Amino acid sequence: MPSRRLDAWMWGQACQLLEQAERLHQQFFRLGEPGGAQLAWEPPVDIFEDEDEILIVVALPGVPEERIEVSVDAGTLVIRAERRIPLAGSRCTVHRLEIPHGYFERRVQLPQLPLRLRGRELVNGCLVLNLQKAG
Repeated sequence: MPSRRLDAWMWGQACQLLEQAERLHQQFFRLGEPGGAQLAWEPPVDIFEDEDEILIVVALPGVPEERIEVSVDAGTLVIRAERRIPLAGSRCTVHRLEIPHGYFERRVQLPQLPLRLRGRELVNGCLVLNLQKAG
């Protein structure tokens, strides 16, 4: 059965590449809302849940906490801000630009539960949102 393991491995690799391509597509080719700012990227998130709370971690390298807007719109958590290029406007040469920049908006569908934002902090370049379940 070694060929079956090879097939499973190849299928897994193909699925990972497709997921990566989809993430890149979402980050770099999202269209702006009519009349709104042009969206340039969508930050990745991790979501954890236990019986008491939901923890959402949003990767936001180089985005100051005071410029991050968090709101809830019709059961959807909305995170917005802009990541500016650190040396924009200076006379430097860019050799590589891999970290996404520009305006972003990330929407995360919340479960149909009463939730309360218990905590919000920026830790190691990640916005950590702690949503407490009511009840």
